[in-house]
Amino acid sequence: MKKRVLSILVDNTSGVLGRISGLFSRRGYNIDSLTVGETQNSSFSRMTVVVRGDDQVLDQIEKQVAKLEDVRSVKVLQHGQRVCRELILVTVAATAQERPAIVAIADIFRAKIVDVGVNTLMIELTGNQNKLDAFIKLMDGYEIKEMVRTGVTGLSRGAQDMFEEFDDDLDN
Repeated sequence: MKKRVLSILVDNTSGVLGRISGLFSRRGYNIDSLTVGETQNSSFSRMTVVVRGDDQVLDQIEKQVAKLEDVRSVKVLQHGQRVCRELILVTVAATAQERPAIVAIADIFRAKIVDVGVNTLMIELTGNQNKLDAFIKLMDGYEIKEMVRTGVTGLSRGAQDMFEEFDDDLDN
């Protein structure tokens, strides 16, 4: 199975997320990752959706999402032509003796210590999925109390953005 990263420009209105995720659930497609946030234009939000399937299924997903009323543009973020990142927050149990080793691992990954408790450290790390997975693997020897990942978000490299494509469509 292949992975595809879709960047979807949608109207920033209530119910859009439900309609798009509903399309996936009705068709039996699984979403590996989903992030949504307002764009530089508050009338629009950008959704980054990561899905897996064979070429036929992935093409079908892309076409069906593009047909939805609230969707203004769908762009496949191609490998090598995209920048994708994910954020992770991890709270790790840390004794006084363990802290230096945990901080050293965080430093190697350019992570930030964002909270220090009596017996814990909270670490923030941003990067691609492989980097985050490698960090978690190194933290395996420590007790992870809590962990959360944001999911993938990304943009295409280069100057053209989805608003330019959307504006071009409006002009035609």
